Amino acid sequence: MLETSARLLRLLSLLQTHRDWSGGDLADRLGVSTRTVRRDIDRLRELGYPVDAVQGTAGYRLAAGTTLPPLLLDDEEALAVAVGLRTTAGGTITGIEEASLRALAKLEQVMPSRLRHRLQALQRSMVPIEPGAPRVEPDTLLALSDACHRHERLRFDYTDHAGRRSRKEAEPHAVVNFNRHWYLVAWDPTAGDWRTYRVDRLHPRIPTGPRFTPREPPDGDVIAYLSRRLSIDSWPCRATVTLHRSAAALADRIWSGMGVLEAVDDHSCLLHLGADTPWALSWMITSIDTDFTVTGPPELVAEIDTLARRCAAAVPRG
Repeated sequence: MLETSARLLRLLSLLQTHRDWSGGDLADRLGVSTRTVRRDIDRLRELGYPVDAVQGTAGYRLAAGTTLPPLLLDDEEALAVAVGLRTTAGGTITGIEEASLRALAKLEQVMPSRLRHRLQALQRSMVPIEPGAPRVEPDTLLALSDACHRHERLRFDYTDHAGRRSRKEAEPHAVVNFNRHWYLVAWDPTAGDWRTYRVDRLHPRIPTGPRFTPREPPDGDVIAYLSRRLSIDSWPCRATVTLHRSAAALADRIWSGMGVLEAVDDHSCLLHLGADTPWALSWMITSIDTDFTVTGPPELVAEIDTLARRCAAAVPRG
């Protein structure tokens, strides 16, 4: 009986996604036969859920406007929400920690005991990351996200890394959480180029400006653009190094924010990266643990040469 109830809950959860499901697709997702799916659909109808048959496709759809229970989560969904709330409580958004914990407490109260025990074991094993990233106000995130969604030009006060304050106007494209920081990626109509802004350093001005026609994302992908900007363009020392292995083979050795790989062929790739000093560039490159070739800038070539001589001298000869 418990297995049947859990399957009905899963079936209803799938039907809630507001799409048409074929009997075969539902059977595959639930791991049962199409005959069992038909019986389960009939049970849902007996319970008062209006599941419509989709003509011509032998499929099913939950009728529009259906009133569902206030909480309808299967085991995996409940755990995902609980872990998300626990993570948010120690995250980078100011003022929602208490609300996250309250919501988590309410969710735990309605969880079956088997699921509650799993969650408690997971929470005991989780080690929180020390809060070091700047926090942002939820109202600021909502204002930026709303401007992105509505395609409305944004006006805001901004403080750069040097503490200089200015008033900006931009066409917001996306709000991105990257390396425990929040960034706004936007088109600057004055500069005629894409820009990134730290959300914790800006204060939106209300009302927003006129609507605009959204542009194609920079580099074809906001994350790739932001990674390149933060890994390379914003640093005083920048370099491009040839690595003598394929980009696919080295992808898992390049941590987020370290640099950007560019595939060349099956045996080599380019790494574009930046740092504060040539020394910092040198240890980042050698940490990848593969053969490489450095042709510039001269400061990096000299640093790599010094490192090579130091390593050679450290190995006893004879």
